[in-house]
Amino acid sequence: MNFRAAVLTISDKASRGQREDESGNIAVQLLESNGFSVSFRSTVPDIAGDIEARLIEWVDQEGVSLIITSGGTGLSPTDMTPQAMEKVIDYQVPGMSEAMRAASMQKTPHAMLSRAIVGVRKSSLIINLPGSPGGVRDNLSVVLPALPHALEKLAGDPSDCAT
Repeated sequence: MNFRAAVLTISDKASRGQREDESGNIAVQLLESNGFSVSFRSTVPDIAGDIEARLIEWVDQEGVSLIITSGGTGLSPTDMTPQAMEKVIDYQVPGMSEAMRAASMQKTPHAMLSRAIVGVRKSSLIINLPGSPGGVRDNLSVVLPALPHALEKLAGDPSDCAT
């Protein structure tokens, strides 16, 4: 199955053109090298309403199967990604966010400060990643092996998971 994906970078500086979107570049590269078609890519500032609007648009209007976000997952007062996610998703997939944090803890104790979540809206999976290029690479690599199965299930695959 060929799944359409989108990459959303959440960064005040990148949205103003003051910083190159290296994290988004890495996410696109990893997705495409693993068979995903990246149909949409955008950058928005750390504003909950802007994040919510883009996620809703890509799921509800464009029918994207997978959205990867980068940035806005820390403890800074401007980090709004988890709050925006909670407003747009139907439910969380905690095992994926737990797996990313567990793997990241092997590299840095700061991983425990991540508030990144993974959730489902309709039949789309939305995954929050950190804003750093290394964080995107490390965290996306953790969940990539599970993505085809997850997306097939969200698309309505009726087969048993154990087969």
